Amino acid sequence: MAAPSLGKRIWGWFFFDWASQPYNTLLITFIFAPYVQEMVGDGSAAQTAWGFGIGLAGIVIAVLAPVLGAMADTAGNRLRWIWGFSGMYVAGSAMLWFAQPDDFDLVITLFWFAIGMIGMEFATIFTNSMLPDLGPREKIGRISGNGWAFGYAGGLVALVVMLTLFAESGDTGRTLIGIAPVLGLDPETREGTRFVGPLTALWYAVFMIPFFLWVRDPKPAGAPPGAVRLALREVALTVRNLPRTPSLFAYLGSSMFYRDALNGMYTFGGIYAAGVLGWSVVDVGVFGILAIIAGALFAVIGGRADEAFGPKPVIAACILILTGVAIAILFISPTRLFGVPVANGSAAPDIAFYVMGILIGAAGGVIQAASRTMMVRQADPARMTEAFGLYALAGKATSFLAPLAIGFATWATGSQQLGVTPLIALFLLGLLLLAFVKPQGDRTPWHAAPPLSA
Repeated sequence: MAAPSLGKRIWGWFFFDWASQPYNTLLITFIFAPYVQEMVGDGSAAQTAWGFGIGLAGIVIAVLAPVLGAMADTAGNRLRWIWGFSGMYVAGSAMLWFAQPDDFDLVITLFWFAIGMIGMEFATIFTNSMLPDLGPREKIGRISGNGWAFGYAGGLVALVVMLTLFAESGDTGRTLIGIAPVLGLDPETREGTRFVGPLTALWYAVFMIPFFLWVRDPKPAGAPPGAVRLALREVALTVRNLPRTPSLFAYLGSSMFYRDALNGMYTFGGIYAAGVLGWSVVDVGVFGILAIIAGALFAVIGGRADEAFGPKPVIAACILILTGVAIAILFISPTRLFGVPVANGSAAPDIAFYVMGILIGAAGGVIQAASRTMMVRQADPARMTEAFGLYALAGKATSFLAPLAIGFATWATGSQQLGVTPLIALFLLGLLLLAFVKPQGDRTPWHAAPPLSA
């Protein structure tokens, strides 16, 4: 059988974004998170629990990500790792079906949610590391942007399907288009909304087929003796030499902070809207549609900007936009809008929050695509999977702190609005460290750095 063409390999790689995006779209942000808030019954309590649960999953990801990446670079066969973590993704999301209203167990629900999330994050490490194999350096920005846009489109289609056919309003038992949930699902026991778990699992299983059919891994397979010990040694050497590659060091620190803040926006957006503005699952879903459309459109535009100007100015502009949004949402409530009282039942706060969602979607899509290409510019080509393991570590090293900080801030103040203030500081720290990043990287392979004794 002939090897797939480069075009098919690129499209196969795109399909991972399409297949995996519903975990972010349907579960983390727009459908399942507001459902958890409904089950808990108190916005602040739900935001606190959500923060602690995701924070603990982030600790697991932060600890294991670079080691797994180094093992993949040492042993090869990244596809085998993707298969394994895909199984975690499917199992974790499918089990959310059992989060029943009359027998809701928050701890078990968060456990299965974390299993799926860990599977998604680890699979992403290995697929991201394949990006340099798909084209020349000057084309990677466009490929990454198009892939992210394709993923957003997948999330949008999945969200529309969920809202129109399955997710019922807790008040009416009807979906967005006014029908009962399809497939005979019972709205009384919220089966339509709970179907978000199995739908996410099925979506991934079906749309990963093109990925596994068309994507090929050029890295040789077969683990050498002592692969685990060798991987740990490689990670230790890389981390030890990071200060000798200051641009890479600064970028990992910068991305650690701004990506954590962005993930915080995604993670708590649905719970925030449900608790502060009183939105239903369907309301949050419509908010998600607008954000995803903006994200898909601007990911393509951002990819072109990345190709023309490089990823660094693109990232800086997005951080400024997102910082402004993080500040603005503190001043949106049902009774006041940017300090001005509004009439009871006014739509102005809802409209303002929709606008914030569009800005988050637009800037978020661009910054995530540009961040992948910036990592490729900073990384040693011979250690690309390990590099993206460190990139995942950077994205998770404080990502468990961000949810925990939001959880503690919400608990301490009793306010969801004040609870999200840590995001502002994270964005600003990311922007500060970005100033020390060289657009083309250090141009010195990590392991070519002089020994510490030199």
